[in-house]
Amino acid sequence: MPVALLALAISAFGIGTTEFIINGLLPELAADFDVSIPAAGLLVSGYAAGVVIGAPLLTMAGARLPRKTMLLALMILFLAGNILSALAPSYGVLMAGRIAAAFSHGAFFGVGAVVAADLVKPAKRASALSVMFSGLSMANVLGVPAGTAIGQAFGWRATFWAVVAVAVVGLAGVAALVPSRPRPQEQSLLRELSIFRQGGVWLALTMTVFGFAPVFTVITFIAPMMTDVGGFSPGTVPVVMGLLGVGLVAGNLLGGRLADRAVLPAVYISVGTLTALSAIVAVAADNQPAFIAAIVLFGVAAFATIPPLQTWMLDSASQAPALASAANIGAFNLANTLGSLLAGLTIEAGHGYAAPAWIGMALGLAGLAVTGLVSLRIRHQALRADADQKHQKTAQPFASSGPANPATSDTSTTISEA
Repeated sequence: MPVALLALAISAFGIGTTEFIINGLLPELAADFDVSIPAAGLLVSGYAAGVVIGAPLLTMAGARLPRKTMLLALMILFLAGNILSALAPSYGVLMAGRIAAAFSHGAFFGVGAVVAADLVKPAKRASALSVMFSGLSMANVLGVPAGTAIGQAFGWRATFWAVVAVAVVGLAGVAALVPSRPRPQEQSLLRELSIFRQGGVWLALTMTVFGFAPVFTVITFIAPMMTDVGGFSPGTVPVVMGLLGVGLVAGNLLGGRLADRAVLPAVYISVGTLTALSAIVAVAADNQPAFIAAIVLFGVAAFATIPPLQTWMLDSASQAPALASAANIGAFNLANTLGSLLAGLTIEAGHGYAAPAWIGMALGLAGLAVTGLVSLRIRHQALRADADQKHQKTAQPFASSGPANPATSDTSTTISEA
């Protein structure tokens, strides 16, 4: 794999740490700004909203820039957002810093995914994506625990300064290692936006939302699930979370390998396994050894979904890959919001801390159903293309025997893989 992917992974590590670290700092932030814990928690949902909104907007705004220049600009914005957060004199300013960083988040992963895929041969695109996204999974293993420890020892502002240091390294890496390429081919904004008129793009986005949503239905309230249902001691929670993080890293790399072989089957395997493990986590919640094994495997399945879902989106909108990729990052964050929201509502309804895992299973089944619709749509397109080709051969018996529709061979290849 090209060394440039390391620069993308380091940047992804810093961005992922910023996204998830706030959960470990809520008590300190609430006390410092004299707000309630739920109000401090809006810094999490505010960030997610910034990703969903900012990803397509900034990607479209920078569509005419060379992609390396775009990545550098996004990392500078990310730096500015975290510096503003570290210096924030008030809750409102901190929220502004979080949203600024979030705007760069979605667009960086969207453009970065296209750059990563272009750095390797087509057969290795998903593995290249998994290398870049490994920075995101490592953020859960190393960045969040380390950032929480720094915040508890030296104050929450120190955590943001640590993220700034990581971002500087990522910025320097992108500047030094990512090759310069010509800017994308000129095309109108309306032409790029036209991808959202394609049913396949909306199916891909929906597949991402429901296929990834089980992740946060399970892990959002994993700590009280462990202590209240499983009888774990509070000191055991970070250890199990660390094991979960190891599973996330392994799953991310595994998902890339599976998707390199065949993208849509990799979606079926990863989402199907995630769905089954959601139910197993619910059943095993009161059995400590079984729960630990189930949650580690759940982590593997959770991040194994990312490379195939992102690769499928790139395949679904090849005429505007950066915009489609950024929109899919927004879909991942929408999945996070949906999963955690439904988990919270389930617990508030009095069903207990293990019940959200059953909701995760239901969401996963919905994701599999959407994947089935994608398969049916591909098969229908292939049959229609084949019928058109036969019709043309019948109408023009002396025409060339080559394919009448250049897309036919690609569609057939996709079906054979599936």
